[in-house]
Amino acid sequence: MIIFRLIGESFRFAFDALRQNRMRTVLSLLAITIGIFTIIGVFSGVDTFRNKLQSSVDKLGSKTIFVDKFPWIFGDYPWWKYINRPQPSIRDYTSLNERMGNATGIVFKARSSNRTIKYRSNSVEGATLLAVTQDFNKTSNFELVDGRYYTESESKSGSPVCLIGSEIADGLFNDETAVGKQVQVMGRKVTVIGVFTKEGEDMLGTSLDNNIVIPLNFAKGLFNVEDQQYNPQIIVSGSDNVSLEESESEVRGLMRAIHRLKPGQEDDFALNKTTMLSNQLDTMFDAVNIGGWVIGLFSILVGGFSIANIMFVSVKERTNIIGIQKSLGAKRYFILLQFIFESITLCVMGGLLGLLLVYLSTVIIDYFFDFKIVLYLKNINLGLWISVAIGVISGFWPAYSASKLDPVEAIRS
Repeated sequence: MIIFRLIGESFRFAFDALRQNRMRTVLSLLAITIGIFTIIGVFSGVDTFRNKLQSSVDKLGSKTIFVDKFPWIFGDYPWWKYINRPQPSIRDYTSLNERMGNATGIVFKARSSNRTIKYRSNSVEGATLLAVTQDFNKTSNFELVDGRYYTESESKSGSPVCLIGSEIADGLFNDETAVGKQVQVMGRKVTVIGVFTKEGEDMLGTSLDNNIVIPLNFAKGLFNVEDQQYNPQIIVSGSDNVSLEESESEVRGLMRAIHRLKPGQEDDFALNKTTMLSNQLDTMFDAVNIGGWVIGLFSILVGGFSIANIMFVSVKERTNIIGIQKSLGAKRYFILLQFIFESITLCVMGGLLGLLLVYLSTVIIDYFFDFKIVLYLKNINLGLWISVAIGVISGFWPAYSASKLDPVEAIRS
């Protein structure tokens, strides 16, 4: 009980000192406020972008393998090494589909961007046309708000049917039902059989909101689906009971056999996985986090020196009071705690103000730019612990020098 009473009394002395010097208190905590705002602001922004990008990556599937001409590489890209590779072909897809044992679905996909979709007098520009084979619903995570997915017979016969994203449906039909209506795509009439559920913005372009999906055999009559400009790609979704490494090994072996590559000969194809994106994103965001620490710590360092200076001034101003307290029996640790708590209180106030600014920034960004930044509890705790640590470090030496004062000399001063 005595210890708690001493701590409470130390806090009371600290608050009295801060209240009596309001202007000095406000100026002292500004540097801490800026430092905490910088660090926690950067961390919150990084966490938000990381989560949005990771959710986009997760939509591609954790056990999905993409057979491409070019690998997913960030940084220096040796394009000359891959430029002469063959494009993934329908022959490759057919052979994989016949021989692959550990797969829940295999899809050949071609993409045509910036297409105009028309319905009567309405039109939507900038739509992405996806030509896919039957297993597209097994390799992609999506839901339909209306209608159905196309059947195997529609896929094989190349029926003029399509599924459209929510933005296309809103732009062409407003509040009307889209299913059953015919839209015009690349000069051909196509019947809408389904509408994708609205997914919202996507940072990797995996959202289907502005996409129109048609059977590959129907798309063959519209454009050359194996041409490089349409980014042909084979997507393999591995079985749940088989590891990604096993599926990748099987796909690599089959592709090498299909392309008749000799042992020791380098692959003429790329097997891309979502883990490659995740690892690159982690590296990039770790670098941004380090940058946030560096910038924020410079501000906090300046704030720490400022608070240490203020605490020395505070000790000088209250030297005679310290002498009176010690002459009345106050112990050294009581004087020490009194000034350390004052320093901690000052830093925590600055930290709370910095966190408040971060929160207000997230509200403003969400309101004006419709982009939600999340302030996680772990970042709030981190900001408070940093404030406490700076308070202890900055206030220890002034508090220690105050606790060592001789009571007679202190009173005489």
